[in-house]
Amino acid sequence: MQVNNARRWAPRGPRRWFTAGVALVVAAGVRLLLHPVLGPIMPGTAFLIAAVLIEYFCGLAPALVVMISGLCLADYLFVPPYGRLDVFDRSDIALLVSYPLITLLVIALVERLRRSQFRAELLAAVAQSRYEMLLRHDNERVVARRATDETHRMLHYIAQHNRALILIQALQDKPFALSGHDADAARLSGDGLTVAIAPGPRHADVHGDDIARIGSALSPGHQRVRFRTGEHDWKPVDCVCERFTTHVGDFQVLRVGD
Repeated sequence: MQVNNARRWAPRGPRRWFTAGVALVVAAGVRLLLHPVLGPIMPGTAFLIAAVLIEYFCGLAPALVVMISGLCLADYLFVPPYGRLDVFDRSDIALLVSYPLITLLVIALVERLRRSQFRAELLAAVAQSRYEMLLRHDNERVVARRATDETHRMLHYIAQHNRALILIQALQDKPFALSGHDADAARLSGDGLTVAIAPGPRHADVHGDDIARIGSALSPGHQRVRFRTGEHDWKPVDCVCERFTTHVGDFQVLRVGD
């Protein structure tokens, strides 16, 4: 996979140039401290190390600046005759050939490795993002399948117990009303959900007080309501309430018990 941003692994801003300047000054200071011991031996080694470290942490451009600046400082301060640039001899030629060649080779290798590392990190981030998207889509698919199965179960339940239905209650976070000219008006329940009630075939036989009670506090499980047995006679009957979580919301179905 081609990743064009792999070459942009280095940090941006003036901080990297400040770091490069500090590294150049430190390298020159260390070489000056060692100059009484080393003399003209390895005049550019400290600057080579500084350039490689800057390449690793700050990128190619600051490393090249450190390399070129280090070459000038090494030739001026640590190649005899010291402190003079008007004399050009074999020592200067050796420094001008060996120091840039070795430094550029190491810098190129470090740059390639850093680009490969950054490319691998980008690919890993993309793979992680795609993996999370797949997980999210898979979870959504499972939830949708579960809601569809629950919808089928509710429809089968309603068809199976059609003659024993008392009411169907819809619970939604937003106002929702079941279709039908005799559906009760939507209202808020105690848990903040909007409740809409559609009466079933046995709704008219239930006592009005029980309808009002179960309409605001209906919960899954067994319920006991009063059914009309005569003009003024009422009989307690065991009923069953079941809850269904579908893709369009939650429904509670109350029916006469078996």
